[in-house]
Amino acid sequence: MEQSAPRPLKRSRLRLWCGRLWYTFLRYGMWYFGGLRFARKASAPGCPHLHFRHRTPLLRKLKDVDMQYQYNKITNLRLAAAHLDGVVLRPGETFSYWRLIGHPTRRKGYLDGIVLFCGTFRPGVGGGLCQLSNLIFWMTLHTPLTVVERYRHSYDVFPDSGRTQPFGSGATCVYPYRDLMIRNDTQTTFRLHVTVGEEFLEGEWRADRRPEFAYRVVERDHCMKSEWWGGYSRHNKLFREVYDTEGRCVDVQYITSNDALMMYSPFLSETTGKP
Repeated sequence: MEQSAPRPLKRSRLRLWCGRLWYTFLRYGMWYFGGLRFARKASAPGCPHLHFRHRTPLLRKLKDVDMQYQYNKITNLRLAAAHLDGVVLRPGETFSYWRLIGHPTRRKGYLDGIVLFCGTFRPGVGGGLCQLSNLIFWMTLHTPLTVVERYRHSYDVFPDSGRTQPFGSGATCVYPYRDLMIRNDTQTTFRLHVTVGEEFLEGEWRADRRPEFAYRVVERDHCMKSEWWGGYSRHNKLFREVYDTEGRCVDVQYITSNDALMMYSPFLSETTGKP
């Protein structure tokens, strides 16, 4: 069946405010009365075994975006990473990105960074923290941990530029209701490490047991198409291949489907390249 994307909806400021209030109320209720055991910074047995490591560049030139927001983003990442570095995720516990970081406010030192909103971008306090949630989500896909809550942007705002990961392999975040939540359904204790270096945001999942499997995330059915209402959409599906210690693929697991409205034209015009 051919994929299609609905026409973008425009909601009033009152509708948006009421929605944020309602979902914030539900989120706090789940955090404090949902009966979950949450991961936290704590002493734990050593976690000497590396399960996955990844890093992403801190600075990226974006069209029509002031680079000062990129530098502000680095400050925001340092503040948030300090809350996450060293968090222990024991068997049966759940990692909540926002519950650990808390509300990013100016009073806490967060600066204006780029925030994606309804198909465009604008400055906002704490902007840029999606890079950290993207990193953690991508690393988690290469471990036996279970992602129980994850969101991606409904809009594809910027064209691919030096992309090294499949489209839709990130995790957007909006405090507090668009969260990244990861549950440990194994008998292994994991520890998260995230640091902001000179050029890269770096992270790794370590554990008290050696990894039994390796994982490879792959993209299928990627397409871009023109919609009847005049815009463009982008679609794909993500899977992960599971390999045993001898390098044999023992399973292929579905991760998610991505559908996004594109905010740029993905196709070259007929006159492009003509003298």
